[in-house]
Amino acid sequence: MIIRITINGRFIVRDVPPNRRLLDFLREDLGLKGTKYGCDQGECGACSVILNDKIVTSCIILMAQIPLNSTVLTIEGTDSVLQLIQEKFKEFGAAQCGACTTGMIMAATSLLHLNPNVNQEEIEEGLCGVLCRCTGYTKIYDAVKEAQKQL
Repeated sequence: MIIRITINGRFIVRDVPPNRRLLDFLREDLGLKGTKYGCDQGECGACSVILNDKIVTSCIILMAQIPLNSTVLTIEGTDSVLQLIQEKFKEFGAAQCGACTTGMIMAATSLLHLNPNVNQEEIEEGLCGVLCRCTGYTKIYDAVKEAQKQL
């Protein structure tokens, strides 16, 4: 099947198997290794990307499910909110072991794109789809709140 998709601002036309997962397409076909493998069941959020302005777990999205001319933003993108979130994660030490970090950053980016004026409860809810096993989430929430101040 032929796909037409924009990934991180780059328009791509490719022939791909319809049952190929978006995660595998990003990592193996395009070499975008920042999107992480996690549970392979859409439960942990480590593989989260932004597809057509919505956060999704790329391990359960088949290429056949993606509408033509869709857009995808991954951790390697140059979006200004994404860049700001990445900077604040570094500044606040919000990345612990790193397993959830890309998913958290993508969820935070999506959240702040949708509403740059979120409160603490909305931040917690917006990031709840990504599991972190290392922390109490405090540094992550603080990084998002600080990024929010600069939008």
